[in-house]
Amino acid sequence: MPEQRDWYDTPLYYDIIFDADTPKEGAFLQALHEHFGRSGKSRQLLEPACGSGRLVSEMTRRGWKVSGFDGNTRMLDFAKERLQQQGLKARIWEDWMQSFELPKLQTFDFAHCLVSTFKYLLKEQDAVACLQRVASVLKPGAIFVLGVHLTDYSSIKEEHERWVAERDGIKVTCNTHTWPADRKKRLEDLRTRLTILDSGRRHVQETRWQFRTYNAKQMRALLAKVPAFELVACYDFTYDLLSPRELNDSYSDVVLVLKKK
Repeated sequence: MPEQRDWYDTPLYYDIIFDADTPKEGAFLQALHEHFGRSGKSRQLLEPACGSGRLVSEMTRRGWKVSGFDGNTRMLDFAKERLQQQGLKARIWEDWMQSFELPKLQTFDFAHCLVSTFKYLLKEQDAVACLQRVASVLKPGAIFVLGVHLTDYSSIKEEHERWVAERDGIKVTCNTHTWPADRKKRLEDLRTRLTILDSGRRHVQETRWQFRTYNAKQMRALLAKVPAFELVACYDFTYDLLSPRELNDSYSDVVLVLKKK
């Protein structure tokens, strides 16, 4: 039987799975800022839910002064160690998306949260609070890049995604299952199993959790509650600046570019 464990408590395995696209994501974020963001020499960046710090490091290498927070202390310890090993500096602290406080009074030129972490906010008021809080610390003309997975309420099939990655002799296989959403409650159940092969030993751990669900209409309704932001563009997870999309239900993985008015 797999061990029941929060995969955020094992940041190395989590990082191995998701780190492959980090340079591509960093280049895309940089391109979005240059195309839609505010001009000027200031390069202050905020990453809510920064996790293992892969994009903290990537954007720091690209010349940004990065501030990031996360709710998991093990993730933060991993991120700090990564920065130290790479000779980079960023400001990182423990906090929550819907109620974060800055260590000092500051405003930012750019913010991002790419990988559906926003959907951990299970209540509408928390989702609104997160967007309002991010907007309040952005300078006028700055953008917030938000990635979410939209839900197809008509689907009655379980969805399955699988990733395999390896680093320093450690092989991690990630299988994520998503069950059909409860449209009334706007919740979907997920299960992730990590199979780890390390030094000839095999270990399986499992995490179960819920996400809040959104279709395109529900996402538009949410954004309408935060008038400080204007939706200026949408993309999918191919991260191609030259291929914008409409915000609709024809695709699931959406990247929203929100501009502070």
